[in-house]
Amino acid sequence: MVSKDQTIGGIIFTVCVIIGVLYTVGLFYIGGNPLDWTIPFSLIAIPVFLAFVAIMAIGAWIGWTMATTPPPKPIEEITSEIEEKKEEEKVEEAVTETEEEKKPERKKKSEK
Repeated sequence: MVSKDQTIGGIIFTVCVIIGVLYTVGLFYIGGNPLDWTIPFSLIAIPVFLAFVAIMAIGAWIGWTMATTPPPKPIEEITSEIEEKKEEEKVEEAVTETEEEKKPERKKKSEK
């Protein structure tokens, strides 16, 4: 079974191949003689314009993402949090060790 992502990828691939073939045919064979190079202006201007708009849209998206994303925590704060967690773990380990040591003593007293 094909996933949704694979279907979308196949559609994008097919559309790109068809547009590429049509553009190539239009670029080299519509003017008659392929070596004549009398290419209509719109055949070059439209793809260049679309590429320019696409690049500007990507740049705007990156800028918007950077402008709306909160800054990360400073490294000092992150390292202090890690150290605090380690200290808490050590304290918890010490508490559990002392509780384990006390348990056998209680059992001995209850046995007597």
